[in-house]
Amino acid sequence: MNYHRLHLLVVDDDNRLRDLLRKYLINEGFMVTVASDAISAREKLIGNLFDLIILDVMMPGENGFEFIKSLRNDMQHPARHLPILLLTAMGESQERIAGLEIGADDYLVKPFEARELLLRIQNILKRTTLRLPPSNRISLGRFSFDPGRAALFLDDQPIGLTTAEANLLQLLALNSGHPLSRDELARRSGVELSPRTIDVQVTRLRRKIETNLRQPQYIKTVRHKGYVLWPD
Repeated sequence: MNYHRLHLLVVDDDNRLRDLLRKYLINEGFMVTVASDAISAREKLIGNLFDLIILDVMMPGENGFEFIKSLRNDMQHPARHLPILLLTAMGESQERIAGLEIGADDYLVKPFEARELLLRIQNILKRTTLRLPPSNRISLGRFSFDPGRAALFLDDQPIGLTTAEANLLQLLALNSGHPLSRDELARRSGVELSPRTIDVQVTRLRRKIETNLRQPQYIKTVRHKGYVLWPD
């Protein structure tokens, strides 16, 4: 992937790690801006265009989870759909799942190898920077979805999806018309999800696609079977 002009925001209160990440990512071809806490990160988001946020969880004051919730829930914020890669020292599965549930795209447990960080950034950017022809897409009203690339569009404009949302919608699209159980969706998602978390991700997808959440037209619940996608 050509990283020229792709702009990353690195948010971490550890001065040494923040500087190491900045130097490494610049050497890999990225533009990099750094912030030491959530307050500074918000200031950097004003007047700058970013392609991805690398965010530490354990920060003084407002932590990473709180920052994600605030950003994702601010309907007017131009950066609310930016992909976010969490850096966490917490290896417990429930903590990682919690990050995905509130809108993180992926997570990386500290300490980590620089190469793994680059690969995770690469995987997120491959999905979120796509510009694909409409012929490959499944129609969902004004929306369309390319299952081969896990990319969602409103008319011809790409819509941001987290990794969990993209993988879930891809599974449903590749099995259109055939219900998949929560257990199967969790097992095949490629992201650490539980059956309970599947319900959360389905709700998030419906909020982006459906016009009537009480009577969803495209992502339907099938009693005792799970969920099914019904394209146009």
